[in-house]
Amino acid sequence: MNWNLRFGLPLLGLLVTAQCAWGDESPQKAARLDVALKVQMDYLIALPQDYDKQEKVPLVVFLHGAGERGRDLQKVKVHGPPKLIEAGKKFPFILVSPQCPEGQWWQAHELIALLDEIESKYKVDKDRIYVTGLSMGGFGSWRLAAEIPQRIAAIAPICGGGDTSTARRLAKMPIWVFHGAKDTAVPLDLSQSMVDAITKAGGTPKLTIYPEAGHDSWTESYNNPEFYEWLLKQKRS
Repeated sequence: MNWNLRFGLPLLGLLVTAQCAWGDESPQKAARLDVALKVQMDYLIALPQDYDKQEKVPLVVFLHGAGERGRDLQKVKVHGPPKLIEAGKKFPFILVSPQCPEGQWWQAHELIALLDEIESKYKVDKDRIYVTGLSMGGFGSWRLAAEIPQRIAAIAPICGGGDTSTARRLAKMPIWVFHGAKDTAVPLDLSQSMVDAITKAGGTPKLTIYPEAGHDSWTESYNNPEFYEWLLKQKRS
């Protein structure tokens, strides 16, 4: 079942400013600003056939690439798991596929707000939340995992890259990385450097390199049953 949904929700608190003196003699005073950020995001959601019979269901968050940005959710269905579902594929997990607005990039705080929303509305197994994405979505997968490693059971970034300074945060997380050796849009080095940094930090990430693939290393990855078997075996530690 596929539903197209749109939501807007507050992420932080109310707008509040407060001041208090650090000391009678100090020319400076402490202040705090809390700003409510409103997140509006379109997304696709697909529930497994036996959703109503299950107590808790794994969740996969799929992040698309730069070419699928906008306000037309049909674009999100052109690659990856959403494409497979449109072709009749049945998955044993909740699939959430948000759409990034035109001209923007995946932002961790927006994806966290989406995750909070999904957890509040659906029977999500919080020990089995997975993130995957291609190209720009691969970058987004790395970014979100580094921001909330305590909430993510595993990630599978495809032809993306991340910030190597976050390697220690990701060292205990199951990670499977995919990249094409002939990718000229996002060089293989960007995935390799993340894998090397996490390995150096004590992690054991997996890296699959397709020797003849260019930027499209996602079609083979998402069509591989082993991809989903591995993902669903992982649990939050």
